[in-house]
Formats: sequence, structure tokens, C-alpha cells
Amino acid sequence: MKQQTLAMAADENAQYERYRRPTKRDAFLATMEQIVPWAELCEVIEPHYPKAGNGRRPVGLDRMLRMYFVQHWFNLADAACEEALLDSTALRRFVGIDLGRERVPDATTLLKFRRLLEKHKLGEALFAKVGEALQARGLKVGTGTIVDATIIGAPSSTKNADKKRDPEMHQTRKGQQWYFGMKLHIGVDSQTGLAHSAVVTAANVHDKHPLPQLLHGQEEEVFGDCAYASQEDLIQAKAPNATDLTNQRVRKGSVTEELERLVNRAKSRVRARVEHVFGVVKRLWGFDKVRYRGLAKNATRSFVALGLANVYLARGILHAQVRP
Repeated sequence: MKQQTLAMAADENAQYERYRRPTKRDAFLATMEQIVPWAELCEVIEPHYPKAGNGRRPVGLDRMLRMYFVQHWFNLADAACEEALLDSTALRRFVGIDLGRERVPDATTLLKFRRLLEKHKLGEALFAKVGEALQARGLKVGTGTIVDATIIGAPSSTKNADKKRDPEMHQTRKGQQWYFGMKLHIGVDSQTGLAHSAVVTAANVHDKHPLPQLLHGQEEEVFGDCAYASQEDLIQAKAPNATDLTNQRVRKGSVTEELERLVNRAKSRVRARVEHVFGVVKRLWGFDKVRYRGLAKNATRSFVALGLANVYLARGILHAQVRP
């Protein structure tokens, strides 16, 4: 066991700051420390991670994964994540950095780690591994799926070196408002409220097109908003036993208008659970705008964010299981 340095002792601060109380950040990091399946996630990345003996000794995989997750949770750029670790004792304690013995991994190291995940498409693999870990802990995928999509904005300005916008992003209209960026399509279990599938497309792709990819095939019920109305053929092609419970468009002025609204409202009581996932990813963790160019890089971020959102949304059950 390594001897504790003065820097680490100051970070622990149990004896030096008598009147300090845990912050919300401290509580959040302590919870995620307990419930994230660290060992399983490291197993996914380890075959692709640099080994010692080929140049400079690599930073520990567990440490880099923690730093990468901190970047997601607090919506930080690479350089900003390095600065945050230098500034915050709570983050250093979570990542496991002792400034008396070692440096904080710099922005370039984090950039290379992120590119490693993107190159080998490990974002999707991490998302799948989180799903397996949650199912092993009793959060099984049921027979109902809620499908939905959300727009993630991208810079529409052409004031850059190339004098053009990201060619993989496109514009679309929602209501009377135009948006430019990409779409994140997800399938969420209607019982647990956890995402089990996801697809990333340009924003101009209609919500219905990725629909079969969002179903696991064993559904008995499929919920969705009016964008998925009248898509029984697509649903039946992937889940032949599923009942189409997507909201249908209301015919204004018809004698059945009020009844149609009541039916849609009843379906929406279940369908609304999909918004909890988007609320965590976009509002709590700030992924309402892309940080990188191209769909592939942002798809990796999307899959990792969804996996972490699943863990966060299931924190009550997971924390009860690990509590002594």
C-alpha cells in the first residue's frame, strides 16, 4: 500500500476541515462510485487499451474511464476536464489522483482515450454491457417498449476555417421552428424506464425509419407519439406479437375528437417515461448540443451517456443492493 502524501491527506480533509459538509457533487460521485459496474466496463475496453512496454507507460484504465465519465456528467471539454480535476478535490478523490505523487492526465491523454473508444465503436459496447449488468441485477427488459427521438443541436454557422457547416448534420422543422443537428432515437422499457436500444441519425431523418432497430422483437406493446402513427407494418416486421399503442393523430372537428384525445392521453401516461431518459442526458448532463463534428463521434458520446443515464435512473434499486 502506498504511503499517503500531504496532498492526498488534504484532499481527504477529514482532520483539517471540521466544518465542511458533503456537497451534492460529493453525494452524486459517492453514489456513482458504488453503483457503476466498473470492472465489467473495464473488461470491454481492456483488449484495445495500450499495454505497458510500448513507449510511455499508459495511465491506468480505471482512472481514464473515471475521468471520461466525469467529462460526461459535468459536460466538460477535454481541457476543461483537466482543469476541473486540478481545481476540485471531490473530482480528484473520485478519479483517484494524488497530486503529491502524480499529475492529472492532460487533455491530450483524454482526447486519445476518447478516440480509442470511437475507433473501436466501444460506446455501443459499453451501453450494451451496462444493460447486461442491470439485467443481472434484476432489471429485466419487459414486453413493452416506448420509442421516441430528440434533436441534439449542432452549430449552424459557416464562420469557420472550411466556411461550411458539418456535412453529416442536417436541418429539420419541428412545429414552426427550424433546428440543425442530429437525432437521438431510443427504445425504452415501459416497466423500468431504462433505454435498451438507440440509433443516431441526421436531424432530417423521420422518426419512423429507425423504428425496427429500436425494438428487441419480443414486445407485446409498443408506445410512441404521433410521429409513429400508422406504422403497424414496421412494428409487425420486427415484433409480430406487438400491439400498436402509439398515439394517433386527432381529427379536429370530428365527432370522435374528444374520445381520441382521451385515448391518446391514457397512452401518454406510459409514453411519458421516455422523457426521463432525455431529461437526464440533455438537461442534467447538458448533452443538448453536439461537441464534435460528425455522427460517429457524437454517437459514441450518445451511447455512453445513455448507459450512464440507465445506471443513474436505477440508482435507487442498485444502491439498495450494494448497501451493507
